[in-house]
Amino acid sequence: MFDAEFWVAVAFVVFCGIVWRAGGFHQIVAGLDKRGDRVRKELDEARRLREEAAAVLADYQRRRAEAEREAAAIVASAREEAEAAAAEGHARLNEFVERRTRAAEAKIAQAEAQATAEVRAAAAEAAVRVSETILREKVSGEAAQDLIRRSLGEIRTRLRA
Repeated sequence: MFDAEFWVAVAFVVFCGIVWRAGGFHQIVAGLDKRGDRVRKELDEARRLREEAAAVLADYQRRRAEAEREAAAIVASAREEAEAAAAEGHARLNEFVERRTRAAEAKIAQAEAQATAEVRAAAAEAAVRVSETILREKVSGEAAQDLIRRSLGEIRTRLRA
């Protein structure tokens, strides 16, 4: 009955009694309580950090979504401005072509009118010369010369008008 296991059990009981008498159990419990408090504080801190991280993540996602909306709005605005600029450029080009066409047509009309006037003047001059030549051959004397001058003057003014 008094073997080694018995003496180990007796020594353990004596040790526990000494520890209890010295207040060791109280210190062990207090140490465990302190450790539990420290673990509880660390868990609370971890929970608080987790909530902060979740708030930061939500803020980041909100800002990202807002930035994406702004980028889409900027792209749409730029596309509209480009289309408007293209339409304006097209309209200006059409207006320029139309003005150039009108100017060319006016120059052509002016050239035609000038050519017509030159042809009429040349025809009138030729008619006057032919008439003068014919009248000189058929009419003679001072009266004839006076008649030719008046007639030629009238022909010239009528043809040029």
